Amino acid sequence: MSLTVDKQVDPADRPQSTGELVRELFRSNIRQYGMLVALGVIVVLFQVLSHGILLKPLNVTNLIQQNSYILILAIGMVIVIINGHIDLSVGSLAGFVGAAGAVLMVDHSVPWPLAVVLSLLIGAAAGAFQGFWIAYIGIPSFIVTLAGMLLFRGGTQILLKSQSKAPFPTGFQKISSGFLPEVGPSTNYHNITLLLGLLAAGSALFFEVRRRRMERRYGFPSLPTAFFAAKCALIVLVTAVFTLLLASYRGAPVVLLILGVLLLVYGFVMRTTVIGRHVYAIGGNKAAAQLSGVKNNRVTFLVFVNMGLLSALAGLVFAARLNAGTPNAGINFELEAIAAAFIGGASASGGVGTVFGAIIGGVVLGVLNNGMSLVGIGTDYQQVIKGLVLLAAVGFDVYNKKKNGA
Repeated sequence: MSLTVDKQVDPADRPQSTGELVRELFRSNIRQYGMLVALGVIVVLFQVLSHGILLKPLNVTNLIQQNSYILILAIGMVIVIINGHIDLSVGSLAGFVGAAGAVLMVDHSVPWPLAVVLSLLIGAAAGAFQGFWIAYIGIPSFIVTLAGMLLFRGGTQILLKSQSKAPFPTGFQKISSGFLPEVGPSTNYHNITLLLGLLAAGSALFFEVRRRRMERRYGFPSLPTAFFAAKCALIVLVTAVFTLLLASYRGAPVVLLILGVLLLVYGFVMRTTVIGRHVYAIGGNKAAAQLSGVKNNRVTFLVFVNMGLLSALAGLVFAARLNAGTPNAGINFELEAIAAAFIGGASASGGVGTVFGAIIGGVVLGVLNNGMSLVGIGTDYQQVIKGLVLLAAVGFDVYNKKKNGA
């Protein structure tokens, strides 16, 4: 006589249906997917309300150039926030560096490439100054960068003597307002922009396929084939539409190429390098990171040096766009950068966020600003709406943490 025992199946080991798998993937990537969906809805809404003006090639180009310096700041700011800190000085530092560049080029006739290098070094030094007090002395970043905001704002007034300095060399102006040159046969589109769009789409597909293979190799959940194919098709479609819009006007702006390089470099650093993982570890649990051998002070110091460098770059881009160094440059830039990082999925408690998410958050703010202006919404109501969007984004993060028991 034999006895049979029914084997109990752990629900976690039960094969997931396609619907369950898709829902699980969406929940685990809700920040990224949710913001992309929100961006798509906002674009469609203002495209309709503006009677098609929002996605006109000229307006798309203006959107890129008008928001480029905020997107640069957002890249640095999200890294600072992931590290568990905040930087209130980035707008004032951007204005200070723009003023320093103006003094070098206008008053002292320094060649603009050298002036750019010197200005970037000034920004890195300012970031190192603040990073020293935060990382090694232990003063909270809120206090140090608040002091820095006042210091750099006053320094800007002193450098410029409360007057604007202009004009800048033509080559420097093209950093913000220039376009990639046209080469090749004459067509109805900008050839280099078409090539860059093709490369961008190909690179995006390559990384998507690579990530999918890695997920399957290590047993992580991945999208079913049909959904993955639809996702890739959507990436190609969006890239193609964006490329054709730019190529039908004057081509890709120079500053878009700068943003693309920054996105690739910082995205790679934060995803795959040791220092990127250390930044996440410190923001997630500082004590545990230190016990694991992470040099907390050194990493935090470098994070603020990097923030100073990107603030300097943003200040130069803004000055090039205005073709002048002005005493009021950079006012409220820090608020826009912080909002972009949080709207893009960064957590107020640190340890969570992506460079790509910060860019998406900045684009959301840029489209909101541009779209509301196109439909005639006043600046007072614009501020109210942006405040509500920021509050909703942070509230959503807090809600998810409570829901998941974090």
